[in-house]
Amino acid sequence: MESHNSTHRQTRVRPLLMVVLWPAFLMACVMTGLFFSLVDPMELIILDERIKIHITGVYTIGFFSFWLLGILSSGLTALLMTETH
Repeated sequence: MESHNSTHRQTRVRPLLMVVLWPAFLMACVMTGLFFSLVDPMELIILDERIKIHITGVYTIGFFSFWLLGILSSGLTALLMTETH
């Protein structure tokens, strides 16, 4: 009985992960493009200091930050949808 529950949980988690991660990834791509087309990464100032990171690093940190925000948003939506059913 225990193994049946774990396999059932696995079959529910995989699609749920894709429902959360894929839209978050797509929006991170869009937001990175929009944000960095308007803001020069080398002009970013945090706590009164210029960022001293290579430009590729700034793009990477920005992308993963937007992706994390998308994951949180999609994950919250998925959590609320599973709680109602």
